[in-house]
Amino acid sequence: MTERNYSILRVDGSARYSDSVTRQLADQVVAGLRAEHPAAKVVRRDLAEGLPHVTEDWIGANYTPVEQRTAAQREILALSDELVAEVAAADAIVIAVPIYNFSVPASVKAWIDQICRAGLTFRYTASGPVGLLADRPVYLVVASGGVPVGGAADFASGYVRHVLGFIGITDVRLIAAERVVADPDGALARAREQLESALALESVA
Repeated sequence: MTERNYSILRVDGSARYSDSVTRQLADQVVAGLRAEHPAAKVVRRDLAEGLPHVTEDWIGANYTPVEQRTAAQREILALSDELVAEVAAADAIVIAVPIYNFSVPASVKAWIDQICRAGLTFRYTASGPVGLLADRPVYLVVASGGVPVGGAADFASGYVRHVLGFIGITDVRLIAAERVVADPDGALARAREQLESALALESVA
């Protein structure tokens, strides 16, 4: 892999554009990665406007063998195919996820549903499911207003980590700005320390 081919996928899940903590931290992660890989290509997938949810027609198309799909079924899966291709092509992924009501935003769940494809990103075996994507570093940026990240009420960070492992990606580097409402300065300071530690792993890779 040459530097000019290095690709970063950035996925933003916050509904907010202004004053979004996850977007600010994701900016810094991308800047740090580009400092290590100056010619890197950044692919942006902003989920603020939402994604289509899985429907019965989508499921039918997905479980129809590729060679038997109709033109309509291929069209139904076109966006999902594009999203999967973005993940598969990335050398590093930045996922910015705010915790909404103890879990991920609906748009992030929709993105997950679109990229978890049996036979494409995972497969079932006699001993259980196996991820089909090659491992690569994921910088998981999480922010919460009052929920301790990793605590009993956090159903977001562990879920995203589990889903990534399910499709074969286990190198997940958590950057958490937790309880921002209670301690905004401290939350950001701790998150930036984690960010620097996560990026330090990239510089020695």
